[in-house]
Amino acid sequence: MKLESIVSAVAGMFFGVILGWVIGSQQAGPRTSAPAAAPSTAQQQQQQTPALDEGRVQALKTIIESDPQNASAHTQLANTYFDAERWEEAIEWYEKSLTLEPNDADVSTDLGVSYYYTNRLDQALAQFDRSLAIDPEHTKTMLNKGIVLAFGRQDLRAATEEWKKVVQLAPDSPEGEAARRALAGVAAAHAGDTAATSQ
Repeated sequence: MKLESIVSAVAGMFFGVILGWVIGSQQAGPRTSAPAAAPSTAQQQQQQTPALDEGRVQALKTIIESDPQNASAHTQLANTYFDAERWEEAIEWYEKSLTLEPNDADVSTDLGVSYYYTNRLDQALAQFDRSLAIDPEHTKTMLNKGIVLAFGRQDLRAATEEWKKVVQLAPDSPEGEAARRALAGVAAAHAGDTAATSQ
């Protein structure tokens, strides 16, 4: 999956509005609903889903049929499904890619994001941990782990720790910028909480 797509889509859409919801839900107690950042099935149907590039799918499947050990083709096929928000198919092909190239932290992280979008939070977090075992400084993984911790688990403290690591390791990267925005959102929300309770 393209880095810009994950960073832009996740960071851009969810930081701010959702962060306020997460903080509000923390104050109200734990919720049992689906993760805030992962749209419900009804919401997904109402939103226009990006079209699947059928031609690309067929071309990649042809490559895989003739060269089943081609991890790159498996990954590209998974990315094609991911871009069309076809999470289950993306998961299938990311998993196959990882059987061929188990030490690809990018693919491992994209698989974790796909798990998240199918509301499999434990699997997403476990997959991010596998990515970090491969590359302990993989900032894309840390950013996404923070997002799942914040929006899936409503654990802003743990999310903040992940985002701080991203800023320390890669302050000028797209991930660093997204992590800074998230940290600023947390700080602003807590400042508002403090102001409200002091009145």
